[in-house]
Amino acid sequence: MPRQAKAEYNFYHESPETSEFHRDVIAGLNRQPRTIPPKYFYDHAGSMLFEAICEQPEYYPTRTEAALLKQYAVEIAAEAGNGCYLIEPGSGSCEKVRHLLEAMRPAAYVPLDISCEHLDRAAAGVACDHPWLDVHAVCADITEEVALPFVPEHAPAVMFYPGSSIGNFDPVDACEFLKCLAQAAGRGSGLLIGVDLKKSPAILDAAYNDSKGVTAEFNQNLLRRINRELAGDFNIDAFAHHAFYNTARGRIEMHLISECKQSVRIDGHRFEFNDGDSIHTENSYKYTVEEFQALARSAGFSPRRVWTDAASLFSLHFLRAD
Repeated sequence: MPRQAKAEYNFYHESPETSEFHRDVIAGLNRQPRTIPPKYFYDHAGSMLFEAICEQPEYYPTRTEAALLKQYAVEIAAEAGNGCYLIEPGSGSCEKVRHLLEAMRPAAYVPLDISCEHLDRAAAGVACDHPWLDVHAVCADITEEVALPFVPEHAPAVMFYPGSSIGNFDPVDACEFLKCLAQAAGRGSGLLIGVDLKKSPAILDAAYNDSKGVTAEFNQNLLRRINRELAGDFNIDAFAHHAFYNTARGRIEMHLISECKQSVRIDGHRFEFNDGDSIHTENSYKYTVEEFQALARSAGFSPRRVWTDAASLFSLHFLRAD
C-alpha cells in the first residue's frame, strides 16, 4: 500500500570544502603528468553540461542504459527483493532511477552526489513525483567515507551505480571502491551497476568528441571553476579539449591541451605550460562482461545477472556482496 502519510524528504550536506579542491588542484598541477580528479567537473554548471552531453546523438551510454532499465525493471526488482533500501552514489539528475522505482517500490531512496544544488533539485523532484517514497538526499564526495543518515530496519540494501561511472577509476581503484560499497551496504547487499563495454574505437571517440562541442565545454568548465573558486587566471581559449580511446589500456582519456607557451597563476602558485602540454582530466575504462565480472569477484561480489543491449554497447550487472 502507498505510504503517503509517512513519506518524507530530507537533505543532508557533507560536500567537500573549497580547501580540499584547492589542495587537489595545486598538487595535481605540480605532478607530472599533470592531473586533476574528475570529481571536480561537477559544480552546478558542470552538472548541467553533463546532462547536455547525455542528450547528444553520439553519446550512446545514457539512452542505451535507460532502455535496458526500462526493459528489465521487473527482473531487476526481483533480484533486488521487496522493500529494499535503495542507495544511489553519484546520482546526478536522478533520472535513471525513475525507471526502477515503481517496479522496485523501495522502502527508501538515498541519492548521493557532490553537486549540492543539482542534487537538491533532482531529489526533491523524485520525492514530489513519488509521494509514497521516503527520500533522503546526501550531498557528499562518494570517493570518501560517507555516513548514511537513515537505514530502515530489516530492509535489504541495494546500491544503484549507473552510467558506467566505475570506468572513471583505474582498475585497482575500482576494486577498492567496489569493496567500499560492499562494506557500506553490508553482507548480502545488492549492487546494480552500469558498465560500458569495449567496442569500435570510432564509436568511442565520437561519443567523447560530440559535434556540438558540449563535451569540450564540459572539460573546459573545470578551468572556469578554478578561476572562479581558486583565484586562477587560466585563459580558457588557450586550452583545447582532447579525448581519444587508448586501445592498449582499454580506456577513453580526456585532456586539456595547452595551445601555446603560457604561465598560469592560482592563488599565488605559478605553473608554466609549453605548447602541447596536457592536463589529464578523466579516464573512462571499458570492459568486456567477463573482465568486469572478474573485477567484481575480486572486490567480494558474486555476479547474479547481466543484461546487455542487442548491439553489445552497454551492460547492467546485478551483484551480491559475499
